[in-house]
Amino acid sequence: MGHTEIEPGVEAGAEVRAGAEAGAGAEAGAGAEAGAEVEAGAEVEVLAARDVPLGGPRAMTVRRTLPQRSRTLIGAWCFADHYGPDRVADSGGMDVAPHPHTGLQTVSWLFSGEIEHRDSLGTHAFVRPGELNLMTGGHGISHTEVSTPGTTVLHGVQLWVALPGEHRHAARDFQHHAPEPLRVDGALLRVFLGNLAGAVSPVRTFTPLLGTEILIDAGATVTLDVDPEFEHGLLVDQGDVRLDGALLRPAELGYASPGRSALTLGNASDRPARTVLLGGPPFEEEIVMWWNFVGRSHQDIVEARQEWERSSDRFGAVDGHPGNRIPAPALPNAVIAPRKNPSRH
Repeated sequence: MGHTEIEPGVEAGAEVRAGAEAGAGAEAGAGAEAGAEVEAGAEVEVLAARDVPLGGPRAMTVRRTLPQRSRTLIGAWCFADHYGPDRVADSGGMDVAPHPHTGLQTVSWLFSGEIEHRDSLGTHAFVRPGELNLMTGGHGISHTEVSTPGTTVLHGVQLWVALPGEHRHAARDFQHHAPEPLRVDGALLRVFLGNLAGAVSPVRTFTPLLGTEILIDAGATVTLDVDPEFEHGLLVDQGDVRLDGALLRPAELGYASPGRSALTLGNASDRPARTVLLGGPPFEEEIVMWWNFVGRSHQDIVEARQEWERSSDRFGAVDGHPGNRIPAPALPNAVIAPRKNPSRH
């Protein structure tokens, strides 16, 4: 999925909360620019989402938790948009015309609805609930995303993974995987990337990653063994969930730093809760994110934009979509600075 923000997550900071009882008494909507609420002794950092309207004739509003001022990445995960449930009859659904990507992998995961995907590799596929579509746009790729006519409610997440420097010009690729659901105590897991609780995804990535949908029964608690080298982020879709004691509300993301060998998730709701667990070893490289491009320098972005605007072979062409290519926005009147997470020391 493309987006219309120039530097996603930088302009309007999101609320950051922390502490063993994170969420208790916190005022929602406080921006980082006005000073985020931070409680001492934090073990789980709670990142609040902000609403971002996506442009186009059938615009959608998404809730964005990555990137933001306090945290650019979780592992190599550099972008997290969460949308819906949207009634297509009211919103018009999704219709994203041909647009480019560089230096990343896109991860599409739905809770409801269906999206038709076409790309310049020649792929024609569908994104369906419980099925992963992962597209590699290293050196360059373009694609479209359109909700299908039979979709009545559209609901899911769109995620990006930054490619490490040695692989950031990787060839175009597309992978599809439908993980088998796995019952663990009071939870149902679908491991779409990496491995968790004995389930292993066959999908290829360029850095170690974890991506799992976790449905937690009402009032249930589940403890999952995790890699202590990983940092983790838990995105809550529905229900109130405690991550190692920190309360997360819907659309919030809880960040757990490396060093944990287990994570405890508790559903504090009287109905099933749905979450997405992301993880990976800290990504130590600086990145530049602008529009739909991930690079290492301002010049990387300038070159990618120029090549997209002149319809170069770098991005190829998408067949089967009636719309025109989305033009790149104007570059800012300043050098785009690389970003990385704050020092952990």
